[in-house]
Amino acid sequence: MRKIFSFLLIATMAMGITACSPSKPAADTSAPAESAKTEAAAPASEELPLIGVTIYKYDDNFMSFVRQNIEKAADGKAQLIMNDSQNDQAKQNDQVDAMIAKGVKALAINLVDPGAAPAIAEKAKAAGIPVIFFNKEYPDGTDKVGYDNAWYVGTTSAESGVIQGELIVDAWKANANWDKNGDGKMQYVMLMGEPGHPDAEARTKYSVDTVVAAGIEVQELAKQTGMWDAAKGKELMETWLAAHGDNIEMIICNNDGMALGAVEALKAAGYFEGDKFMPVVGVDAIPEALDLVEKGQMAGTVLNDADNQGKATLELAVNAALGKDVVEGTNWVLDATRAVRVPYVAVTK
Repeated sequence: MRKIFSFLLIATMAMGITACSPSKPAADTSAPAESAKTEAAAPASEELPLIGVTIYKYDDNFMSFVRQNIEKAADGKAQLIMNDSQNDQAKQNDQVDAMIAKGVKALAINLVDPGAAPAIAEKAKAAGIPVIFFNKEYPDGTDKVGYDNAWYVGTTSAESGVIQGELIVDAWKANANWDKNGDGKMQYVMLMGEPGHPDAEARTKYSVDTVVAAGIEVQELAKQTGMWDAAKGKELMETWLAAHGDNIEMIICNNDGMALGAVEALKAAGYFEGDKFMPVVGVDAIPEALDLVEKGQMAGTVLNDADNQGKATLELAVNAALGKDVVEGTNWVLDATRAVRVPYVAVTK
């Protein structure tokens, strides 16, 4: 039943992602040459609050979908100033200053560095502007950033690792031939996300911990950061194939972007032709990964719900801008750390 539910949910989410038609933002600084500063915003209507948004970098696979869904959810509800921070915290700080100067009524911030949350909160507090952090959470919790009008939209980081681990356990037990050397151990490589990112740290730890807790012995052959990037994932996978070859029995990726790169390296090495196979698991359930799961070239992924993260971020920001309770009129619930947690779901073929 869980797999049926997962399939139906992710099919719905995928259609929502691919079919979305985002509203026109008041200003879009997506072009690399322009993103160092925020363009002048079009005047906001009296009915629609002006909200300033930053994305840590536009070319991140998953965040591109969150951004699209923020823009989609803003249609008829808000005017947006959009910013690409290009993975530069100093640039993001300047963008926040510029948006405050332009009179935004709320900020929605996807931090470059999660540790920068208190500094951003201080800027917002000094200006009397509420702030919604999303996708990257301050390690101590948003209730500890020093500002009562700061909230967070994201996930429970450990949950994605646990669900990925459960997916690996089920697949490993169902495919005895994946233990190619017959030693009863799972020899794996790990493609990690950004160092210090709460999701990367949790997925790395809890995916393997869950496998071990299920009674499966493991042996780590290699582990390195691919920075969420497909090209880096491909490069590392090529290196590991050259070093370990068929001794690798499982490829665990903190996100689907790196998993896509790993699959490209495997294809170039002749895998997925005939019986030559190596299982790859990811997180995010982006459309390209779903296609690979359907083709049997990925063993599975975990839905990181870009649609609802984008929608929740926008809805909380609008309520905050209007001086309302941030979850008023929504289906979202705040936890003790002033966070909305969007759940993960396992996805297999």
